[in-house]
Amino acid sequence: MGISHDSINRFLQREEYEGKDIIELVKGKIELEGGTLSVDDTVLEKPYSEETEIIGYYWSGKQKEIVKGINQITLVYTDIKGTTVAVNYRIYNKTEGKTKNDYFIEMLEEVLAEGIKPSYVTGDSWYASQENLKTIRDAGIGFLFGLERNRLC
Repeated sequence: MGISHDSINRFLQREEYEGKDIIELVKGKIELEGGTLSVDDTVLEKPYSEETEIIGYYWSGKQKEIVKGINQITLVYTDIKGTTVAVNYRIYNKTEGKTKNDYFIEMLEEVLAEGIKPSYVTGDSWYASQENLKTIRDAGIGFLFGLERNRLC
C-alpha cells in the first residue's frame, strides 16, 4: 500500500476516535429498526507486552483460561435483511473504574440515541446482570441472554 507504520501511528495519535464513531459510518448501510443487537467481548492477546491501563489479565473464552491482553467489548447489529455490522466498541481501561457491564450500558444508550431500534438484545451470561436486563426491558426491547446454572429467574 505504500503507507508506513509510523505514518499510521501519527494519524491515529492526531485523532480521537470513540466507539460511537462507528455508527456514523454504517447508518446508511443498515435498516435501523427491527434487528438484533449483540454484545460480546474478546481478548486481544499480548503475552509479551508490559501491563498498562489497557493491557491486563482477562478471561479468554478461546483459551479457557486467564490471558494477558487487551479486552475489547463490542456491540454488533444484525438488521432485518441479515446485514451484520459493528456499531460500537470499548477498550476496557482499568483506570476508568468501570466494569464491562458499565461499558455495555453506555454503548447501548449511545446506539439507541443514534436511532438504532433493535427488537432484541443478545449476549452471554456475563452481561445477564439484573441491571442490564432491566435497562433493556425499560427501553422496550426484548432480550435473550445465557444464564449461569446458579442464577434464579
